[in-house]
Parts: sequence; C-alpha cells; structure tokens
Amino acid sequence: MVKNSVVPKSFLLLLLTSLVLSQAQPQPWSPLQAPKELAKKLNHGPNSLLLASTDFGHTVHKIPLAVLNPTSINDISELIKFSKSLPNPFTIAARGNGHSLHGQAMAYNGIVINMREQNSHRNGSGIVVSWKAPSGYYADVGGEQTWIDVLHATLERGLTPLSWTDYLYLTIGGTLSNAGISGQSFRFGPQISNVHELDVVTGNGDIITCSAKNNSQLFFAVLGGLGQFGIITRARIPLVPAPTRASANLFDFREKIYFVKWLQMLYSDFLTFSKDQENLISFNKSKQKSVPDYIEGSLLLNHPPLDLSFYPVSDQPKITSLVTRFGIIYVLELVKYYDDESRKSVDKEIQEIIRGLNFLPTFIYEKDASYEQFLNRVYTEELALSSQELWDRPHPWLNLFVPKSRISDFNEGVFKGILLKQNLTAGTSLVYPTNRSKWDGRMSAITPDEDVFYVVSLLYTSEFDQLKAYQTQNQQILQFCKDAGIQIKQYLSRKETLEQWVEHFGPKWGVFKERKAAFDPKHILSPGQKIFIKQ
Repeated sequence: MVKNSVVPKSFLLLLLTSLVLSQAQPQPWSPLQAPKELAKKLNHGPNSLLLASTDFGHTVHKIPLAVLNPTSINDISELIKFSKSLPNPFTIAARGNGHSLHGQAMAYNGIVINMREQNSHRNGSGIVVSWKAPSGYYADVGGEQTWIDVLHATLERGLTPLSWTDYLYLTIGGTLSNAGISGQSFRFGPQISNVHELDVVTGNGDIITCSAKNNSQLFFAVLGGLGQFGIITRARIPLVPAPTRASANLFDFREKIYFVKWLQMLYSDFLTFSKDQENLISFNKSKQKSVPDYIEGSLLLNHPPLDLSFYPVSDQPKITSLVTRFGIIYVLELVKYYDDESRKSVDKEIQEIIRGLNFLPTFIYEKDASYEQFLNRVYTEELALSSQELWDRPHPWLNLFVPKSRISDFNEGVFKGILLKQNLTAGTSLVYPTNRSKWDGRMSAITPDEDVFYVVSLLYTSEFDQLKAYQTQNQQILQFCKDAGIQIKQYLSRKETLEQWVEHFGPKWGVFKERKAAFDPKHILSPGQKIFIKQ
C-alpha cells in the first residue's frame, strides 16, 4: 500500500516534463473523445497522475494520460469498449493499492483504473458472507477490497478464508491475478486455488461470471493471469470456521478471540533445516497425526540490522553470537491454530509436530498470539518502517520459485556465495517449501516442474542511491541460477522481452497466447507486464 510516497526530485521533474510534452505533442487518442459520462470520471490532475505513475517498488515510473475513478463495473466495461473501438486502442491497467514492484499496474499514455474507488460506491456490499449447499460458507468480495477487510468481515461471523498472503493490505483482484502465497500454501494451496467463482471484465469489455464449470477457460486464464485477460471485479472465496475462543458473550463473535501457537526454531545447517521443512509439509499422517497450519523459513544473516524482536531479550546476545559464528542462521517458523475445543490439547499437538526435528538444542521459541495479530504481522513492521521513513523507499525485491532438487545448490551459491559476501543492508529473506499438488495446472500461474518447490523471497528496502547495487545483486543471482542450470521461475516479476516471457511460460505459452487472442485480442489490458506490448 503506497501512502504519501517519498519520491525523488528527479521523478517530479520527469512528471512535470512529461505533462508539458503530452500537451505539446499529438497523442494517439484524447480523453476528450470518451463518451460524456465516462469523460467526467477521468482525472487528469497531477496528484492522480503521480500516484498512478509509481508503485511500492519505486523502481519504474510510467505516466498515464488519465486515471478513471469508476462508480460501477459498467464504467470499466465502457472504458474498455471505447478503447477497443478506436483505430489505435489505448492501454488500460487496473490499480488496487499500488503494491506492484516493477510498474505492472501502470499504463504509459493510457488509462489507469483506480479500483479502490469502487469501494466508495458499493453501499456496504463490498464483502457479503453467505451460505449455500453444497459449498457451505463463502464470501462474495469486490476485486477492489483488501484482505485485511476480508479478515475483519469474516471474523465477525466466526469464519475465515484458508489461504492468505503475508501482507493483508493487498486487493483481492491483485493477488488473484498473480497467485497469493504464504506459509499456508503447502497445506491449502495459493489463494488462486481457493476461489469458487469470479466476475471479470474482459479485454473485449464483456462482463462475465465464470467458474471451474461455467466459462472455465476464462476462469483458469484469469487466475494467475497477470491481468492479461480481464479485470477481476468479484471473487467468491470459500470460508471455514475460525479458531475461536469464547468470550463472556458466547453469541457475539465480535467479542471472541482467535488464537495461534507461533514457534521459531534455529538451525546452523541448511540441509538439516530444509529436510525438517520438507518433512513437515509431507502430510505423512501414518506417523504424524497433527499438521501445522503454517510453515515458513527465513535467514538471519550476519549483516545489519539483525531483527531479533521475536526472541526474549535475555537470549538475543547468544543468538547474535550464533549468527556471527556461522554467518547464516536458518529459522524454521510454524504456527498451529487452536480454539476452545483444542486448547487443552494444542501443546501436545505442538510436541507431536516438532518431535524428530533437529534444530539447535534449546533454540526454540514460542508465543501465543491472536489469529488476527499473527495474520496481520507485517503491518506491525510497516508501522515501524514508516516511523523511520523507510516504508516508502525503493523495494528491489526478488521472488523466486526454486526446485527442491536444487535448493542446496541455491543455498551455497546465493545465500552463502552472494548475499553473505555483499556489503548490503540485510532485509527479510524467506525460504520455505510448498507442494505443487495444491496448485491447479489449468491456471495461468507458473511453477517449477517438481512435486515440491521452494519459495525464496528477498525483500529489501533501499535508499534511492543504493538501488543500483541491489538490482546488480539480483542480476547476479539470476545469472548464477542460469549458469548453474537451476530452473527457477520468477514470481511477481516483469520481463524485458517477449522471448523471456516465452521462456518463463514454457509449454504453457501456447495456451496463454490463445487465451490472450480470445479475451483481449487488441492487447489493451495490463501493458505494464510488457508481455504483448512494449511500455
């Protein structure tokens, strides 16, 4: 979520220059050509253009001609149809909270749709919880809604979705256009695997309801489709009972509290760490009756700053000593949800889960947290970074899917061979396995071709004058993987050439291209991805 972004003077100059040039040079089209009612909703003001020209990544800036503030889904449809009717259609990008990293939600000389504006015109219908046989409880959620809003709305009913992202201030349409992953994905799949139905405005301007049974080609295309086939305006999300502990008022869910057991264990050896992670996600119920609800892993690198806030102050010196001694300490993080019914047995379940794990003796830490506190944990970090004016800085993140068979090579070549040797400020580095069986191959999202693959997320915050160094490091990592023959897949990335996209999609490219021809034949949507159009 971008708020009061800190933007360098060079970009403000770029914006001013672009605005002057856009008035002086002929454009392929003019917003004045738009139908009268639609034209009223097009904003050309510098503040709107500035917001639409940047994102959370702060590494790409593309200025649109205008921003659409839609008051209905029909506005979005009408805009797309208007573009398609022109001899040279303009491009259109849907923008939620602007949390893209590489300009994916931008539209140079086109129109950016401010999807969040829809929330002002929903009249309370943005999130509607219902029940229907045989699917059970579900939430119909506007594509412009955020996951934190979904969490609050569903917990009021004692319900919850199964799959989340680590950061909840993202829109439903945004995460479902990519995948939506977190530590629950090994068990429940990514968010795109937890959708019953969608409403989509296609690149033809058609408003279509689709599901795995009805208009299935569009349904599978849009989920993980990078915004190439349509704009998600509604998603039907399945719900399950939340882990509830009763309050004084047994009949008021708003007064009930939802709890988790939250553990972190430390390792000095990567092979031991990864083996334990893989065993935990294997669902070997003949040996393991209890399964974690969440598993992630991270690195404690011998680079400042070292975030030890999870651990008791009394133990922080010896953890620091471990990091200094080994260079990298690997952190296995797991969570188990519990409720009134299971609270007496949750400690026993935790012991069963961790039995046989080979973490460093005594280096295991546990805390109780509310369900909401745990799920919304990154927001706490956001507030801390914002207070230091570090949240709205460049984020040269690198997100990769790494095949299980090569994760040890990745550890040696990247974690030890590149990250540890670079003199760059450490950020958050995540590494955890997930099961490909929980992903639906009919969807557009791409994963490595192995039953288990690792999510590796290098989440850095940079000063503007350090950005180049982080980008160079990212390129070194990608080059290492290429030279070593590690068949990674990038997540939340943007390629620079069509050839790179063809390589990324591999055998799925043919289907992806056919779907584009069917649902967005004029290549109007999501130009910032740079798949079918140069930005």
